Amino acid sequence: MQKILIANRGEIALRIINTCQMMGIETIAIYSEADKEMPFVKAATKAICVGEPHVSKSYLRIDKILEIAKNEKVDAIHPGYGFLSENAAFAEQTRNAGIIFIGPEPKTIELMGDKIAARQTMEKAGVPVVPGSSNGLKTIEEAFKLAKTIGYPIMLKASGGGGGIGMILCENEQALVKSYESTKKRALTYFGSDEVFIEKYIPDSRHIEVQVFGDHFGNIVHLFERDCSIQRRHQKVVEESPSPFLSDNVRQKMFETAIKAAHAVQYTNAGTIEFIVDRQENFYFLEMNTRLQVEHPVTEMITGLDLVKWQILVARGEKLPLHQSEIGSKGNAIEFRLYAEDPVRFLPSPGKITTLKWNIEEGARVDYGYVEGGTVTPFYDPLIAKCIFYGSSRQTVITSAKRFFKDVNIEGIKTNVPLFLNILETDSFQTGDYSTNFLNKNDVK
Repeated sequence: MQKILIANRGEIALRIINTCQMMGIETIAIYSEADKEMPFVKAATKAICVGEPHVSKSYLRIDKILEIAKNEKVDAIHPGYGFLSENAAFAEQTRNAGIIFIGPEPKTIELMGDKIAARQTMEKAGVPVVPGSSNGLKTIEEAFKLAKTIGYPIMLKASGGGGGIGMILCENEQALVKSYESTKKRALTYFGSDEVFIEKYIPDSRHIEVQVFGDHFGNIVHLFERDCSIQRRHQKVVEESPSPFLSDNVRQKMFETAIKAAHAVQYTNAGTIEFIVDRQENFYFLEMNTRLQVEHPVTEMITGLDLVKWQILVARGEKLPLHQSEIGSKGNAIEFRLYAEDPVRFLPSPGKITTLKWNIEEGARVDYGYVEGGTVTPFYDPLIAKCIFYGSSRQTVITSAKRFFKDVNIEGIKTNVPLFLNILETDSFQTGDYSTNFLNKNDVK
């Protein structure tokens, strides 16, 4: 594999370029007119404009991306995460064009992208799923009947949903009446299907995921867990490993279940099995992300492995570099997603970054997408950087993170740095006793 096109932007494009450079692989970056001055554009071997700023006219243009890939004679395409990373049609068309898609099989992406089909697959494989409907709801009367059976509160979900979109909490029948049709309409708008289903809402739960990796020889391993419970509007804000909540016995069972789930779909490349966990440590399959995760650096810090390198090795037909017994976890790591956003209203704060200064100490890592003088536009996710901290103990990591965010200097835009400092000071975060309701319970702003 000599040349890879990166069908993405920002920090993940730059992250992939860095690994490709270490492996001696040339990179082709694509960029929209709004991104022409971005760091990833300058870092790639070659960069080509893919279209206008709006994603529908640039980063989602399958035809244009494949045209560039063919013209540049690339060996493979890495989709990063977001955009086309879990688009089965894109993966299929890439492979039909004789180009390697760095990710799982298209049929796996399609299967796991349908939440109902994923539930059915996992139930058949003996993987525990959240109590709920295993088929799409045809009428609101059917929804009433099921909700009464499993008990309120329930989550009404779009079958094709993701990223927190198409999920509505219903505390009672009146809320279900109010939300049913609007959720179906939202699902049709965002995902092309109005199919919805119900799952039991588990209060004070943890959101814990297991990183899995598979090759084309049937080998599948786990690379431990990440606790992603600190969320706002179902969007992850802070992720860490190991989880301060899980007991060793349950942790091991979760790893075994994740591998069983991956085998159920003959998984290849990087993927994540996501679980919802209640206070008694009962865990249930939530979904599978068929791509590299935003929070993958957490796993890289505790294992010392390069997950992008593993993706490339598997994609070019090699076996997994290590057996399960050879993969170890050491220390603690926590990642914070640094956004250009109003930390109170949780809304994007686009604009020019007039000052961007941080001190990266030993054990810290910053995967950045912007530099000083860059402009955060309103067209894309306003992620400035991912700030990851590693140490021999969780308390050491928390101390390092506090020092970093107290010293960081960002001007010209609002950021969520104040939110991080407040999170780090709360007793529940410091003790690790938090849930997906953490930000609501603590009124952290």
